[in-house]
Amino acid sequence: MDEQILKPGDRDYVGALASGLEVLQAFDAEHLRMTLSEVAVRTDMDRAKARRFLLTLHALGFVKRSGRQFELTPRVLQLGYAYQASNQYRAVIQQHLEDITAELGESSSLAVLDGDEVVYVVRSAARHRLMAITLSVGTRLPAAYTSMGRVLLAQLPEAELDAFLARVKLEAFTASSVTSNSVLKDKIIKIREQGYSIVDQELDSGLRSVAVPVFSGNGELLGAINISTNAARVDMETLTGEYLSRLQSAVGNIRETTR
Repeated sequence: MDEQILKPGDRDYVGALASGLEVLQAFDAEHLRMTLSEVAVRTDMDRAKARRFLLTLHALGFVKRSGRQFELTPRVLQLGYAYQASNQYRAVIQQHLEDITAELGESSSLAVLDGDEVVYVVRSAARHRLMAITLSVGTRLPAAYTSMGRVLLAQLPEAELDAFLARVKLEAFTASSVTSNSVLKDKIIKIREQGYSIVDQELDSGLRSVAVPVFSGNGELLGAINISTNAARVDMETLTGEYLSRLQSAVGNIRETTR
């Protein structure tokens, strides 16, 4: 098949499918249940169009209805399971992340780049909670403000990185957040050179993490893995020493076992 990415308006682009998926993606942790009007606003659709998609998704079992409220059903998980089942390396990486959590008492995750965000695809959570939101498989965070996001952005060809920097909207989540595109690019170039990324309290106060890219034995980029911790509990010396070394050991073992 032609690898060229279709755009809205192209002959083979199915707008109805795109709109249906957009309705599904309108539901998230902050919007678990919505009325028709709320879905229409979230998707920038008129009410009649949003209603047709919601009722179709309801008929297919992906959405349930209670009065005026709509919400997703567990059947949506089938879509994510297909991705997880197709990833032959997931079980290997899961074991390595769980080993890290058992040894260091810290959360460790694998994420992939999806547009301007990272998506968590494997996770081993420590008992202590680091963020206000609950991180789990499927969680999406801005790539610009996560250690895994930046280390994955560093793997992009220059033209793709420049395109990302041209469109991304930077914001001050904390007093430490980078808000300059040129500063962010400098950081990403440095990450590309050194092979790892550290983000210190830029997305959430008290949260710092270190990440490295993960490759299979045949050189395929599988994503990035990180260790996240609390800034009050773990200093930068430990993060760049013991924790980084442990991650580098893990990615080396993953590469060896996925040949």
